Amino acid sequence: MKNYVILTDSCSDLDKSVREKYNIEYLKMHFSYGGKEYDADLDWEDVPFKDFYDVMRGGTRIITSQVTATQFKNAFEKYLAEGYDVLYIACSSALSASIKASLVAREEVLEKYPTAKIICIDTLHSCLGLGMLCMTASELRSSGKTIEEVASWVEENKKYVHQEATVEKLTWLKQAGRVSAASAFFGGLLNIKPIIISDVNGTNLAVEKVKGRKVSYERIAQRIKERIVDCPHQKMAIVHGDCEEDALDLKQEIEKVLSPDGKIEISVYKLGPCIGASCGPGTLGVYYFGVEKAND
Repeated sequence: MKNYVILTDSCSDLDKSVREKYNIEYLKMHFSYGGKEYDADLDWEDVPFKDFYDVMRGGTRIITSQVTATQFKNAFEKYLAEGYDVLYIACSSALSASIKASLVAREEVLEKYPTAKIICIDTLHSCLGLGMLCMTASELRSSGKTIEEVASWVEENKKYVHQEATVEKLTWLKQAGRVSAASAFFGGLLNIKPIIISDVNGTNLAVEKVKGRKVSYERIAQRIKERIVDCPHQKMAIVHGDCEEDALDLKQEIEKVLSPDGKIEISVYKLGPCIGASCGPGTLGVYYFGVEKAND
């Protein structure tokens, strides 16, 4: 079996320790503010994590941009020249045009390397929903699965990945146009917290409203209990936009509801710059494998 690279992008929110553990590569998207552009670095080397969210707290809007076709072309050619095929596991096409750029680059590169394999998958997910698919793909690769087998698994199982999220403020989501029906649901309501899912089309959708931060934790935990499944690749991850104490409180609530004996394992991650720029400080999200998502 030919070796292959598992490649993703900045929307996966996988930090260095996880990328090294699972041998996952990523291409950096970009963000800009104050007239300067930065790499969307998941290790926060250019702009520290807290500074990034403090900029947003100060009222500055941060603009993000996709991985370019040139970046993809350079990366694809590099890996193919080293003897690897490439499996690119991408952020949702509803949130980023990176998948389109990858397909343009793919066709150009394969003209030069006609016997190589470059598979690009629109996961219809972002953040740790995307990240968990990458981690599981890596586990399958380690078990001996071919690039085609892993790609097929990701395509089939992306519909079982769930997101339960909430935000401190709707300001940034409204600016970015990232949540359908947010204004209708929550416009003008004081201390109302949305519950935001990622639907079957990869769009973030506000589906419930609750009063208060603590109540949002309770409702998220209950929604997870209603949807989670027991499967061999089950993972659960919480991400936070510079609100670690809140993330740990949410973790405790989920553990209480799902696993009073403490057996459930929940990892806590920092919300990366691309998703963070749309959702803002105070964002919390939980990702897990659950029942098949409906098409409505």
